[in-house]
Amino acid sequence: MRIELIHVMLAIAVGLGATLIMDSWALLLKRAFNTPLPDYCLVGRWLRYMPEGLFRHDSIAAAPKRTAECTVGWIAHYAIGVIYALSLVFLATPRWLLEPTLLPAMLLALATVAVPFFVMQPAFGLGAAASKTTNPSQARLRSLMNHAVFGLGLYMSARATSFVFKACA
Repeated sequence: MRIELIHVMLAIAVGLGATLIMDSWALLLKRAFNTPLPDYCLVGRWLRYMPEGLFRHDSIAAAPKRTAECTVGWIAHYAIGVIYALSLVFLATPRWLLEPTLLPAMLLALATVAVPFFVMQPAFGLGAAASKTTNPSQARLRSLMNHAVFGLGLYMSARATSFVFKACA
């Protein structure tokens, strides 16, 4: 099946929706259990240092702040969600957008936990899979939970967009 513009547009909506669901989950955990919210400003800081050739930090939190880091971090957060949704459509075929199932969404989302474990956390000075944090098991579990919720969000968003698409077609 060919990927057409409508599939790309639907995948963008799915990625944005799934990321919003993941962020809503984080807010729920914050309100219910006082769990710290993810700091996407640090993602922005990391990205803002990259043009200078600095990709790894001893501690991203201790690195001097950069202009627009929060804006860059939040845009990157949602852009990554869209990229993952587009990847899912590419891997599962565009048909998945019209008839979404949970398994492909969950498999992709859980596979994407490798990015924070082996790219971002080491680059932030936290070690592979948060091994240098005070509670690595908790950090790993939180990453896995967030990505699982993102997978559920991919499925839920695809269900919603397929319903709207079919109603309009």
